[in-house]
Amino acid sequence: MHFSESLSSSVQNIFTHKLRSFLTLLGIIIGVFAVVTMFSTIYGMKTLINDRMKEMGWNNSLIIYPSSGEENISSRRRHRFRNIQREAKPLTFEDYILIRKNVKSKYIYGYIANWQKYHFNEKEENVNLKATNNEFFESKTYIIKSGRYFNSFESLNSLKVCIVGYHFANKYLGDKNPLGKKINIGNNQFRIIGVLDQDKLNSKGMNFNSWERRRDLESVYIPLLTGSRLLRSNKAIDYLYLQADTEKDFTDMKNAVRQNLLVNHKMNHDFSFNNIGAMMMNITKEINDMMKKWNITLSAIASISLIVGGIGLFSTLLISINERMKEIGIRKSIGATNRDIFLLFILEAITLSLFGAFIGIFFSSLLVKVITVLLKFHFPIPIEGIMLGIAFSLFIGLASGIYPAYKASKIDPIKAIYYFE
Repeated sequence: MHFSESLSSSVQNIFTHKLRSFLTLLGIIIGVFAVVTMFSTIYGMKTLINDRMKEMGWNNSLIIYPSSGEENISSRRRHRFRNIQREAKPLTFEDYILIRKNVKSKYIYGYIANWQKYHFNEKEENVNLKATNNEFFESKTYIIKSGRYFNSFESLNSLKVCIVGYHFANKYLGDKNPLGKKINIGNNQFRIIGVLDQDKLNSKGMNFNSWERRRDLESVYIPLLTGSRLLRSNKAIDYLYLQADTEKDFTDMKNAVRQNLLVNHKMNHDFSFNNIGAMMMNITKEINDMMKKWNITLSAIASISLIVGGIGLFSTLLISINERMKEIGIRKSIGATNRDIFLLFILEAITLSLFGAFIGIFFSSLLVKVITVLLKFHFPIPIEGIMLGIAFSLFIGLASGIYPAYKASKIDPIKAIYYFE
């Protein structure tokens, strides 16, 4: 008996007993469904978290801020350091220009934030007035709804222009077109040149750092040089943010920043680094480790369904030996060998388990598509989950079918023919 004939006979027998075959496969279907769905959702969550971190500018990022410099010296010299009069220099707009010119980076922006009184309709409310440059909006994925970003002339000449956040515009400016309108904040008047759009990042299915991002969109933004002159003395800024293109470029970027600042600050260590990139990589590693543990746990749970399905398949094949005794006897009497009968039953077991796997994968894909539509985020179906589901079902089919196939192959053909007589 050829392989193709054995396979054809196995499929024919499966479809002859449709209900019994379906009930036998139910455990395998549920197990594969669970495995594929679990892999897809966890893989989707990992992708979502990593993508959001990249979109929010957290990967390979560095913040430089002013400090006393004590954290950069050893504890042995700290007491002597405190007694030395040092001319600590804050970060300034000139530092921003110097680093922007000499250090290669994907994004760089300076940042200043101040609460100021906003005067409107004879009322006053506190609003967050922030000074920065256009790369702040790019790194945070904030896009313009109407108007434009700052141009180079406004940025380099400290003009009193501003960009307002989406929620600020909705709350204070209503349905009116605010472009060109002047607003009074603190002791200064600013002309609106742009309005930020609503948060596109958190409209894709998951709230990610939504509190901070909402606060950003409730703020008013002015050029960095304008803010360093109006809100700080000596053109000081609160901090500098840089992001490298790749993890490999991050170390070079950090070293270049340190060298330029030391030269500009006359070798004073009056600045510190907040390595967001390293912190985010640790968080990402912890998340990935946690997801792996969930994969193992959920795979163990899903395997229980597959084992139950395997027991059902094993029982069905044993029962079918008695039902097909005459068929076995006839096949052997016309020349089928023990190997042929073994192949017939083992192929039936494998075919049944593969049918269960494909049905489970189909329903899992359907559920994942429904979840994608509901959450408005694409959950891919990873090939690992599909391959694991198929591998599980193949193993169950082989494990469940070996003994019944062996038992059937050893039946005496004469006894098999006269089994029911």
